[in-house]
Amino acid sequence: MQPLARGLPRSWHWALRSLPRPSSSKLLTVFPLGWRAASTAAAHAPESTELPQYSYPKYELSEADLNRINFQRNIGVSAHIDSGKTTLTERVLFYTGRIREIHEVRGRDAVGAKMDSMELEREKGITIQSAATFCDWEALSPTTGEKQKYAINIIDTPGHVDFTIEVERALRVLDGAILVLCAVSGVQSQTTTVDRQMRRYNIPRISFINKMDRPGANPWRIIDQIRSKLKIAAAAVQVPIGVEDEFKGVVDLVRWKAIYNEGEKGIKLVESDEIPALVIDLAKEKRAELIEQLAEVDDEIADIVLADETPSGHQIAEAIRRATVGLKFSPVFLGSAIKNTAVQPMLDGVCAYLANPAESVVTAHDTRLPHGSPPVPLVPAAEAPLVALAFKLEEGRFGQLTYMRVYQGTLKKGSFIFNARTDRKVKVPRLVRLHSNEMEDIDSIGPGEICAVFGVECSSGDTFTDGSSSFSMTSMFVPEPVISLAIKPQGQETPNFSRALNRFQKEDPTFKVHIDRESKETIISGMGELHLEIYIERMRREYGVVVSSGKPRVAYRETITERVEFYHTHKKQTGGAGQFARVIGYVEPVPFDPENGQDREFVNTVMGGNIPHNYIPACEKGWFEALEKGTLSGNPIVGARMVLQDGSYHVVDSSELAFRIATIAAFREIYSKTKPMILEPLMMVEVVAPGEFQAAVIGSLNARRGTILDSEVRDEEFTCTAEVPLNDMFGYSSQLRGVTQGKGEFSMEYRVSELKRTDGILRRLTCQCYRMCKKSSKRHINRRCLRQRSRYGGREVRLELELGILALRI
Repeated sequence: MQPLARGLPRSWHWALRSLPRPSSSKLLTVFPLGWRAASTAAAHAPESTELPQYSYPKYELSEADLNRINFQRNIGVSAHIDSGKTTLTERVLFYTGRIREIHEVRGRDAVGAKMDSMELEREKGITIQSAATFCDWEALSPTTGEKQKYAINIIDTPGHVDFTIEVERALRVLDGAILVLCAVSGVQSQTTTVDRQMRRYNIPRISFINKMDRPGANPWRIIDQIRSKLKIAAAAVQVPIGVEDEFKGVVDLVRWKAIYNEGEKGIKLVESDEIPALVIDLAKEKRAELIEQLAEVDDEIADIVLADETPSGHQIAEAIRRATVGLKFSPVFLGSAIKNTAVQPMLDGVCAYLANPAESVVTAHDTRLPHGSPPVPLVPAAEAPLVALAFKLEEGRFGQLTYMRVYQGTLKKGSFIFNARTDRKVKVPRLVRLHSNEMEDIDSIGPGEICAVFGVECSSGDTFTDGSSSFSMTSMFVPEPVISLAIKPQGQETPNFSRALNRFQKEDPTFKVHIDRESKETIISGMGELHLEIYIERMRREYGVVVSSGKPRVAYRETITERVEFYHTHKKQTGGAGQFARVIGYVEPVPFDPENGQDREFVNTVMGGNIPHNYIPACEKGWFEALEKGTLSGNPIVGARMVLQDGSYHVVDSSELAFRIATIAAFREIYSKTKPMILEPLMMVEVVAPGEFQAAVIGSLNARRGTILDSEVRDEEFTCTAEVPLNDMFGYSSQLRGVTQGKGEFSMEYRVSELKRTDGILRRLTCQCYRMCKKSSKRHINRRCLRQRSRYGGREVRLELELGILALRI
């Protein structure tokens, strides 16, 4: 018998079969990371080792669980802005009977789309907050070939980069996604961001090329972009019948049928075995291409092709499902949501090819085990102990509304649940299912479902159990803010000002608020100018607070560039028990990890108990506290790893406080030796404009220190992609309108932070400091010289900058 070692295989089914357990008992045994049993006897002899091991009951899916979960889908709709996500979701709700009328975005019919429930969303025509709903759809079962009713939970997400956290936390709890692309624009900047987020959480996706009715629509160019830019195997499972204004249906390449939408708003779906003569050659070519692409990612289809045979439609459908769920392939559907064409076949594809909750690999960590121990697989069985994840918070009329995904067990109204982070016991007073801004009260909800509860105080990313287990799930990745803004209420400050800021901080992890120590200004930080503008406008509308704002500020970061060892002793004796702690190790640069979104680490390699285990968390806390503020610009430090190798303690004088202080002091002592540098945010900017303005647009980007990455000309317009420092993008919207006569548009998203010349940035910070001094009502100003040392290109620069420092007496 081999005990579980580092990590789990991709499928929890295989993991459960391979994990060691006595043949007479259905127990799942988890051993601490790095421990190997020498024999079966040793594995079952806990007295021979002091390391803990825990056994978990093995829960299997009942027939009732299988009947429910096999026909359940949890999907998200994601894309670049203005690709038609909300319009598509509106048609899905209409065709499934969830709504009776179709309404358009931007509130053009004085109603607005169902999923855009916020007034600001209908005014601006963009999705600001993700919205959840549910519906039923009858589709052909890929196993039985008969019509089955599927239950679908849908989350519609924003497309603007400033609201990327809404996409992040939605994908964290979903089992599949629809990636919507424009048939003209194709893969755009936010498309690549969404693709990266889907990969982070291992989300299978189907692709839907929307706006097939637009002039210049070219689905084959878009499919080539999916393969080349998103690096995923993809092939069309449909070909269009007609192009642009003539688009009226699709040919299903799997079932070999022509499909048309007829009747009012395309509600009637007509299928025909007769393929139009104009597209039959194209259909044969694309079907062969589909089989060829599947042969590269599916062994069964590859064997059929090698045997010079032609796979049947049923074999192709099964291969598409296997490859899609296995994250190797994305089937591509075509349609036009605004013209009510080919949306229903895409819904059939959701049911046929995307994963159900039992096919998703879901794990949790037992908090009783040491850090780094292997995770425990969760089973979506109704009789298993409850495990649920809170992924979104909203403040409503009836208190805090918490969105939850139930992964295991059953959540019941009136039951008590435990927060794994705070270890607090709370009661569920009200349980609801959501249909945008409407609610439906329910008594209980099973595994694999999405719901919301009232009256449960928690934070986004908290895990809830029924108290019988100590499981905790990993939270979602939260990006750091890239822009800040100073605000103050006009007139006298009211309690609503603080109330609004506290609410927005709690709901949105990327929106942060702090008080500047020197100027005493309220600083809000977020993902972009639009992000902060939306919250300022919401303060006015929802709380009646009108605020004035200053010029946006870039959120710089500091980083280290060299490895440096530290040896620091913290010793303080004041009579009686003193303070003593010694820490030894080194600090080194660490690259950003796109999978978990982390670029700050703490590694403990202390052996032999030189530092007791109960003091290690204090060292880790001190490390992250030291990273909160660097000495070059006062901004947080990123891209750094501390490795704690050794140390010593005193039986009486050592404490958690002493080790926390020692760790902070050790890092500050060596920080200048790590040759720190300032990081400046670089934005990926994509400009679309008529071809006649190409030279003017490229010139405007070069003038803002931009680096042109790609330029593509098609028909009468061109697309230019560039990297530009965020600090140089302020005011670009007005300039672009000027150089393109109002015909150009651009989008930008955070790409990376890059090392920049420290002297230039420090001069800008100095100017900001002088401006704060001038605006301050206090005139106690001391002048002193700030000397900083930095390195750039191997050349040491000595900076002597006179700063005005406020002598604030607190």
